[in-house]
Amino acid sequence: MRRFLPFIQWMPTYDRKWLSKDVIAGLTVGIILIPQGMAYAMIAGLPPVYGLYASLVPVVVYALLGTSRQMAVGPVAMDSLLVAAALAPFVTSGGENYVVMALLLAFMVGAIQIVLGVLRMGFLVNFLSKPVISGFTSAAALIIIFSQLKHLLGTSVERSGLFHEMLYNAMVKIPETNLLDFTIGLIGIIAIVIFKRWRPRFPGVLVVVVVAILMVYALGLQSYGVKIVGLIPTGLPHFQLPQFDAPSVIKLAPIALTLALIGYLEAISIGKSLEEKNGEETVDANQELIAIGSSNLLGSLFQSYPVTGSFSRSAINGSVGAKTSLSLLFSSLMIVITLLFLTPLFYYLPNAVLASIIMVSVVGLVDLEYPKSLWAYRKDELAILILTFLATLFIGITQGILLGVLLSLLLMVYKSSKPHFAVLGKIEGSDYYKNIDRFGEDIDVRNDLLVVRFDSQLYFGNKNYFKKLLYKYIAAKGEGLKGIILNAEAINYIDSSAAQMLIRIIEDLHDKNLQFYIAGAIGPTRDIIFSSGLIDVLSKKHLFVQTKEAVAYFDDTTVPSALSEKVAYQNLRRR
Repeated sequence: MRRFLPFIQWMPTYDRKWLSKDVIAGLTVGIILIPQGMAYAMIAGLPPVYGLYASLVPVVVYALLGTSRQMAVGPVAMDSLLVAAALAPFVTSGGENYVVMALLLAFMVGAIQIVLGVLRMGFLVNFLSKPVISGFTSAAALIIIFSQLKHLLGTSVERSGLFHEMLYNAMVKIPETNLLDFTIGLIGIIAIVIFKRWRPRFPGVLVVVVVAILMVYALGLQSYGVKIVGLIPTGLPHFQLPQFDAPSVIKLAPIALTLALIGYLEAISIGKSLEEKNGEETVDANQELIAIGSSNLLGSLFQSYPVTGSFSRSAINGSVGAKTSLSLLFSSLMIVITLLFLTPLFYYLPNAVLASIIMVSVVGLVDLEYPKSLWAYRKDELAILILTFLATLFIGITQGILLGVLLSLLLMVYKSSKPHFAVLGKIEGSDYYKNIDRFGEDIDVRNDLLVVRFDSQLYFGNKNYFKKLLYKYIAAKGEGLKGIILNAEAINYIDSSAAQMLIRIIEDLHDKNLQFYIAGAIGPTRDIIFSSGLIDVLSKKHLFVQTKEAVAYFDDTTVPSALSEKVAYQNLRRR
């Protein structure tokens, strides 16, 4: 039970002194979540109330099943954008069918995450490398910001998921700008930024929302064309099964998988960072998949669209002093109170203020420091970041991240196909064998022996590269060469293709009267050497734990006379 319901672990030892901190943190996050949730629902193309629905049941579910004690769950900008991108080609934004598809998408995302968690497949998120995520999030942040220009300008702008089209559509509407909407949005942006820098823990967003509502109501600005949220339904979300049909499920499957992985990546990243900051080790990767998946699946039954962990609200939750996930229950309590009693108060909330909240929230996702660091030492990964960024902006959101993943995998395959290959020599006065290119001046180089090291697994993708370089260095030694030692310390796996290649190399070298030895093979590699038939052509006598042992055996069996003369000379010098 403790494994599947993590709150059972901390509940028996709950300190009463923590209650006040959890209450304050939960209410603070709840206050911020109200306008943020409504704003993020607008990004997803949903009515604002669905942002409140997504802040209720999923939050309670995660409080019971999640393993991070400070992470705040709910609607976030990135997932909201992906929802909009997924549904835009199929249905009209804000329509009834659009809402139905959004709830179905949340159910599918939750189901995928739960299955991945049960099968302990959280490792799949590792295929989303940091350059891909950085390029994707930076581009997505720009798309989110520019998607809100229609609310800032106070005019209708044709929807598009492509940055250049979005920018063009907004530019042509500039002459139709409602100056009141623009002024309200601009003041909102400035005020929120000031609050964030002056008092980060203060709910400045809520202050801006309240002041804007009062101004619109008192001055009747809606009669001057200011766009407002309007009527928000009162009451809690009701239970409703998603409407399943095969064509919709097939259409949504790719984006559902993308959302499932990105949502999990966001959640596990937040959980791990909070864990390191607090010096606790409570986060279980696979249980997090189940927790986030359950939040999405059960939330979809109560009119929630996809959710995950929030960077900004989690940071606030931790900084205010939350000790356990009990704080999330107080956040959900704020949402319940709002849905039951306070929704009429948001009738006069200007859309421009919600747009200002979104713009300020996501601008921090544009990462400039990481590309600078890649420029200094990893230009190949910088290229992947830039291509992902450009593809997300100008080709499509889903296509951008898929292209980034494909490019990062291709880079990984390319690097593994041409790994580091070193010729080793003995450092004078020691038993260590090091790369002669790095320690050339201090290394004793022998013409009768070639020692090489291959710094990768040996598999079908790099076996020809290994063979080519090995024969290149054998040819460079000339006729004086009598033996080759493969230092296998870095080889953690040999597949069947590479094993057959090694067998043919050893047989060929034996035909040329050259001895072949393997040294330093770790346990799993030694098992493969014995199970693949390699040992039959190598022989057990030519398998060593250390390179120096292989060299000593070579000297004893291949050049005994030379070794005897060397020992005699050393003894003569001692006398």
